[in-house]
Amino acid sequence: MGPLYVNGIGVLAPGLEGWPASHAVLTGQAPYSSAHTPEPGAKLLPPNERRRSSEVVRWAVQVAEEAVQQAQADPRELATVFASSGGETAIFDRICKTLASSDRTISPTLFHHSVHNAAAGYWCIATGNQLSSTSLACYDSSFAGGLLESATYAVIERKPVLLVVYDLAPPPLLYPARPLTADFAVALVIGLVPREHSMARLELGLRPSTDDPVTRMDELPLEALRIGNPSARSLPLLKAIAHRQAACVQLDYLEDQCLLIEVTPWRC
Repeated sequence: MGPLYVNGIGVLAPGLEGWPASHAVLTGQAPYSSAHTPEPGAKLLPPNERRRSSEVVRWAVQVAEEAVQQAQADPRELATVFASSGGETAIFDRICKTLASSDRTISPTLFHHSVHNAAAGYWCIATGNQLSSTSLACYDSSFAGGLLESATYAVIERKPVLLVVYDLAPPPLLYPARPLTADFAVALVIGLVPREHSMARLELGLRPSTDDPVTRMDELPLEALRIGNPSARSLPLLKAIAHRQAACVQLDYLEDQCLLIEVTPWRC
């Protein structure tokens, strides 16, 4: 499948606050430190919506906004794919605690935030986007699934796509069931047409899983981040793009397949 072009990137994680800072870390120009957890501004959200939004929504909107700005794109002209393995785990935690209490009343606002497409809904409200939007979950393969869905839409509809993938560490009571060790969000603007600022060309393909290992990070702290959050499975691809070198990135996809991504640096 392809070729597809990466025209914008947004990243948010401890030690990776935005693409410029992430680029410096991924290319070895700056040390990686996860000591500080960023607080997303999500300035694109209207004040009332920002106040009502959940932390997950703000993380997703923050990286989406950065990617769109970097791509110099109109957010109303981008179809969207939002992917998350767990979605609003903090909201689920609050709902479960409420249902286990003597007062089992669930507020409409809380229920409204619990749906898996909450982030996509807030993005569409903030931008006025009325194009196709898909929200999906593929457990640990959510980044690969979201990228494949985005690429398929771009090829079939011949339109650019904004991919947003995000997961936050769950609250303590849910952590044993889903032990994510860090927060991570990433966004890519991809399309069939290269732009002046395009960073890489991608060609995607599926093949049966083999004994060949998935692409890992050489740096131990970044590898810990990669395996500690499904959205951070994107790190090897981001590293290949940052280094502007041809590379083949292999990601696990579902149970018996893997996603191969041929990365070629691009300059118009």
